[in-house]
Amino acid sequence: MATDLATELRVLRRDEWDAWYDNLVRAFGGGPGTPEERELDRSLTEYDRSLGVWDGRTCVGTAGAFSFRMTVPGGALVPAAGITMVSVAATHRRRGVLTSMMRRQLDDVRSWGEPLAVLTASEPAIYGRFGYGAATFQLDAEIDTSRAGLSVPAGTDDVRLRYAAPADVLDACEAVYAALVPGRPGMLARRPGWERAGLLDPESERDGASPLQCVVAERDGEVTGYVRFRTKLGWDVGGHDGTVRLEDLAALDPATDAALWRFLFGIDLTTTLTVRGRPVDDAWQYLVSDIRRCRPRRRDALYLRTVDVGAALAARTYQVPVDVVFEVEDAFCPWNTGRWRLSGDAKGASCERTSDAADLELSVRELGAAYLGGVSLTALAAAGRVRELRAGALAEAAVGFGVAVAPWLPHGF
Repeated sequence: MATDLATELRVLRRDEWDAWYDNLVRAFGGGPGTPEERELDRSLTEYDRSLGVWDGRTCVGTAGAFSFRMTVPGGALVPAAGITMVSVAATHRRRGVLTSMMRRQLDDVRSWGEPLAVLTASEPAIYGRFGYGAATFQLDAEIDTSRAGLSVPAGTDDVRLRYAAPADVLDACEAVYAALVPGRPGMLARRPGWERAGLLDPESERDGASPLQCVVAERDGEVTGYVRFRTKLGWDVGGHDGTVRLEDLAALDPATDAALWRFLFGIDLTTTLTVRGRPVDDAWQYLVSDIRRCRPRRRDALYLRTVDVGAALAARTYQVPVDVVFEVEDAFCPWNTGRWRLSGDAKGASCERTSDAADLELSVRELGAAYLGGVSLTALAAAGRVRELRAGALAEAAVGFGVAVAPWLPHGF
């Protein structure tokens, strides 16, 4: 497939990976990274799902698609193409390179039978025109642990904590993570090799902080949670002023979760806990004595596109019965355009084409935003992005699409 007379788009070959990856690195600022990071990215690359655009022998565009399985409302793991490694050389902007890769990629995802495509966006304004909507959000915070305390639930003192080398307890930590995946929409079942990403610890990325540390939580001899973090000590005229930087935390029950957060709040010689990329409904917010001292803020995380509207909507469940006809507009993937009748409840769903009158009108972008339950159809309607055509249909669908826990992307890709 050609983007113009001078360029060629094709599936990545193994002997092209270095040139392909170097173009990606340059497009994202040119930092060389570390040999460990580069080798991990090489090992995770799925060559038959990766694309390159070439101008002669020069790579000028890159895009990949990991073969993920993602939890959707109801707990099912659904195939989802994890769109990644997208870049265009600055010398080849405004020549259709990105559009050609997005076109080929979504055609491929459809041919693979994967109903969803997901990505994290370095520039969110880019991907809306290709049908991606912001479907999950993350919570960041800068917690003043010298002024915000914790009130923990019963059983917290029964949890035993111990330090461990991160690599030594990797299998136990991965077992905790895997147990949590079905319970929260947006989580990814980790494929072999992905567990290594959580152990990367290049000194160049520490910003003066300690090497990666790990504490595991146990009850009755079983690992029930873990936390990975770094510390950075500091001093001013008033004394110690260190920072704890949270990297990853997972717990199987409230007492374990509280025990791990209490540990982070109480590390000696530190007064600030930096939190990034947590669920927006993370429980620590309801344990702290003063949320204002935590400076919480929300930002976009996972962008989702329904590649096959019918299969995607049928793959999840709905918390109350729904029977609604959507009029879907999808200019980039016209096979989705038209009317779809969704009938479902907490046990399952079907979604088929129909000639019946539409109840709600929206684009595939809004459908992607609402799909995991983190964005309300009612809110989208208030913004003019969803149009109600049958009185009562919006409330019915909005409640049905809702979820008990906020969707969350646990790590980037």
